[in-house]
Amino acid sequence: MEVIFVLIGISLAMAGGFLWLFFKAMKGGQFDDQHTPAMRILFERKTHKKHTTNKKTPKNTK
Repeated sequence: MEVIFVLIGISLAMAGGFLWLFFKAMKGGQFDDQHTPAMRILFERKTHKKHTTNKKTPKNTK
């Protein structure tokens, strides 16, 4: 029966360690998507692209 308690303690410690490593990897940017933004320019639809100009449009003042 004592072996069960030891194994539960070890498994909880291992689970906590893996959880800590996961959050450390997330904070360090391990899972950031670096591939998709580079590929997005190749597959961009031209119909949804809006061109903005820096020219001021005249206001209708009456």
